[in-house]
Amino acid sequence: MPRMTSDVPGPFRALVVDDEPSLVRAVVGYLERDGFVVSSAASGEEALEIARRDAPDVVVLDLGLPGIDGIEVCRSLRTFSDAYVVMLTARADEVDKLIGLSVGADDYVTKPFSPRELIARIRTMLRRPHIGVRSTTPTVPSSATGPSTPASAGRRFGALTVDPVAREVAVDGREIHLTRTEFDLLDALSAHPRQAFTRRRLIDEVWQTDWVGDEHLVDIHVGNVRRKLGDDPQAPRYVLTVRGVGYRMGPG
Repeated sequence: MPRMTSDVPGPFRALVVDDEPSLVRAVVGYLERDGFVVSSAASGEEALEIARRDAPDVVVLDLGLPGIDGIEVCRSLRTFSDAYVVMLTARADEVDKLIGLSVGADDYVTKPFSPRELIARIRTMLRRPHIGVRSTTPTVPSSATGPSTPASAGRRFGALTVDPVAREVAVDGREIHLTRTEFDLLDALSAHPRQAFTRRRLIDEVWQTDWVGDEHLVDIHVGNVRRKLGDDPQAPRYVLTVRGVGYRMGPG
């Protein structure tokens, strides 16, 4: 179908995964009206098969799927895809949200939800660079301290290298694989060393100013970044907590 006018460039591919046919029809309809090419699946197994075949840009994924649940689907998806993942959950407790995001989901929506809100969040994510995040061995010694300015070397924080041009990350020469949201968060922090960011400021930088939702989403992603960087939250080297404010980049 022809693409309708939208502030999201495209066309983009979306995959909707849920075992509630009425919800799938509603979300698919909104996405198609916004110009997306949409596939759908009712099970985790089918979702992974379609994701491998169609390489979607965004996956709307229900947590409580029959068989392979949304957590396992997301974990498997992250082994071959860098698609944005929005997790749907019928349970509002924080445990489900934390678990979902710890395996690589970029956002979550609690049922019941407005399809318009869901599409708005997807549009916001897709305005960000659609580039897969891989990391590589740094080209400068890992013993350097403090961020450096040459673009080829990236930003340096002790053993950590962040290259915003190549979207690459390494610690002690070891490749670090971040999701796009995780990289964007680290990019925002590392671009302004020692500047304290509130959660709201980081949301404006990473999720964009029109994003609405729980600001503690930032805490979950900071936790994921720290874990992947080997950064102890009790004595962090790279992403520091500023009490009463939010976060800043080290060195401490």
